[in-house]
Amino acid sequence: MPSATLDTNIYVSALVYGGTPLRLLHLAIDGDLEVAISQPILDETLRILREKFGWSRERLKLAEALIVGFARQVSPSQTLNVIKEDEPDNRILECAAEAGSEFIVSGDKDLHRLGQHGNVRVIKVADMLDVIQGKGWRRRGP
Repeated sequence: MPSATLDTNIYVSALVYGGTPLRLLHLAIDGDLEVAISQPILDETLRILREKFGWSRERLKLAEALIVGFARQVSPSQTLNVIKEDEPDNRILECAAEAGSEFIVSGDKDLHRLGQHGNVRVIKVADMLDVIQGKGWRRRGP
């Protein structure tokens, strides 16, 4: 099963607009993608949903429960300063490094400009869907 760290913009897009980002979350929920998240990424996602989209406390709690329900929480042990243009993007890199993710899924231009950090490739949602479907990773069992 592939492993990934999702950028905040993927969670926000999935929860607000649906589409392919939501499809990716469903694959994670179904066990076809291992997703790692750190508290800073979760906090930023909830902050954006509250401040930019006016989500209520109840709706935010549901979103948090959904994410925590399928994502493996990690606590990064290192602080990175790789992306100078948008410092919070470094939280994504830290989470991916700590989790040993194969991919970072993002729509962020600064992360895509980086392309790769260590062994972690930065890809878009559609490319992650291709990886999951193209390699035939499927949950085993009933």
